[in-house]
Order: sequence, then C-alpha cells, then structure tokens
Amino acid sequence: MVFKRLLGSLGVGGPSVDTVLEPGAARPGGPVRGQVHLQGGKADFDIEHITLELVARVEAEHEGGEHEGFVVFDRSTVGGGFRLGEGQHHSVPFSLALPWETPVTELYGQNLGIVLGVRTELAVAGGKDKGDLDALAVGPLPVQEAVLEAFGQLGFGFRSADLELGHIGGTGQQLPFYQELELTPAPQYAQAVNEIEVTFLAHPGGMEVVLEADKRGGFLTSGHDAVTRFTVGHDGVEHQDWNAVVDGWVRQLVEHRASYGSHSFHDAHASHGFHDSGHGHGHGHGHGHGAQHRSGPGMGTVVAAGAAGLAVGVVGGMVAAEVVDEVGDFFEGDEDEEG
Repeated sequence: MVFKRLLGSLGVGGPSVDTVLEPGAARPGGPVRGQVHLQGGKADFDIEHITLELVARVEAEHEGGEHEGFVVFDRSTVGGGFRLGEGQHHSVPFSLALPWETPVTELYGQNLGIVLGVRTELAVAGGKDKGDLDALAVGPLPVQEAVLEAFGQLGFGFRSADLELGHIGGTGQQLPFYQELELTPAPQYAQAVNEIEVTFLAHPGGMEVVLEADKRGGFLTSGHDAVTRFTVGHDGVEHQDWNAVVDGWVRQLVEHRASYGSHSFHDAHASHGFHDSGHGHGHGHGHGHGAQHRSGPGMGTVVAAGAAGLAVGVVGGMVAAEVVDEVGDFFEGDEDEEG
C-alpha cells in the first residue's frame, strides 16, 4: 500500500514524495529495497535529506491497562544534497538492512496481525515532513520457520501475535520491543499449560528462543508462569529433528517448577531470573541428524485457521511522546488519504 501527499510544511505547490518497496516479504537481517520517487513542485527546492524510518505498532502496559502506538526502531538517510527543479521527476534507489530482531509479519502467506511500515521523511530548505508510509512485510528466517513448523507438527495451534514494549532481562535483546507468538497447547500438554508464548531474538550468530508457559493451577496450587530460554544457530537447520528439539524444550518448560509468582513476563524479566537451558545444538535435547518425515497439519495449517480473522491496517494510535513525535498528525493525514 502506498500513500502519497504534498509536503504540508511547504504548503500548496511543494514537492511530493512516493516511496515504493520491491514486492515480496523481506527477512530479518536481510535487505529491504525500493525507490523514493520525488515530484517537483511549482518552484525549485533544495532537498537536504531523504530519510527512511522503520516503524512498528506495539502494545504498552500501564496501570490503567494497555494501549497501542508506533515506535521507530531504525532510521537511515538514503539521499539528499541536491536541487529538485520545478516539476522535475527524480528517483532515489535504496537498500536498507533490517535489524535481526525485526518481527515476523507473515507465515506461510498468512498475515499474523503485526504492523510494520517504512516511513519517508523529506527535508526541504530547512523544513521537513513525514511524507509517505508503506506497509512492510517480513517473513521468518529458516530457523524460525523450522521451530514454528515443529510446534504445529506437535499439535500446538496459533492463537495470536503481538509486539510488546519493553525488554526481556538476561537476553541480548536490542530493539525496544519484542514479538510474542501465542500458541494454544498441544493435547498432551493441555492439562499442564493454558498457552505457550514464543519470542525469537535473532542475531547474526544465531537466535535466542524464549518460551513462556502460563501454567494451570491444581486443586491446592495456584497457577504461575514458567520461562525458559534456548539458543540455536542459523546453520544446519535442515539437519535437525526439530519435532524432537521443540518437544524437549516444552517438556523442560512445563517441568520447570521455579515459581515466578503472579508477575507478568513483560518487563518483570529484569527482576526475575529465568532458566537458560543452553544451546539448541549439541546439548542433548533429543536432537537427531537428518530430517524427520513429517505428517499431519503443520504450523502453516494452524496459522491459516488462527489468522483468518485478523485484519491489519497501517494506521494506529500513539504509545508515548518520546516514541514518535508527530505521529498523531501524520497518521491522521494518511488515514484521510487512504479513505
């Protein structure tokens, strides 16, 4: 989806900007390519810089509940320092490297309800304006897809996905938010947990997988959250028996009896230590060498069923003043254009 509008700070007759991304889903740590198309106005303008921001719609928890808004999580200048003549067309190609922790927005072609965008800022003769916003699609890394496929093969179902503002203590998290994929339990674990939340924290050398289980309480015991963390590499994905790996993770998770009380996982990680179960490769979680034959519905099927009712747009509210300053007016303007 492409939005285009005149630069409000320059008034009628100013240049316009239209950013077009290459089709297809990008990957965390990989490039996003496209073109910034400029159309000159009714006079000559000095283009000081063209800057692209990566934005994400996140949820923030507070005493009054939750609210959503947009957070800028990367910013790159891709051009500038030239004069745009009256009525002149000018295009600037770009290639941006996505942060490794960039959330996944789709799986097996199904939208997960995660909203990411590329926003264009055009600075002209001392003024600047957020002139364009484009939806950004991001697919999973091979190791992320393998882990989620294994969950599906084991009988877990997709419930929802969201982005949470905050940091997971004890991890190498770099972004100011993290993604949670909420899964319904497989039948063999339904008596032990209400749901399992999966968080991927990728980096160039591999990926941390943080699992949280909302555990069911027994007749005389209250339920509590259990958390475990595992690390895996990017290489040799096709040589792992991921069903056995993931099943071993879940077994450790539900058997981990260290109580975290009634505190939520969000932002409580900094004060509550959690179990680090070591590396996913070569540390004895029932791993095999060579791909296992898989049958039955995988995560692609359960995501298709679970995400069917998710509608996603590129406009939303605000989280906090320090997150994105002019975001309210900007999205109001783009809502009008979209309508």
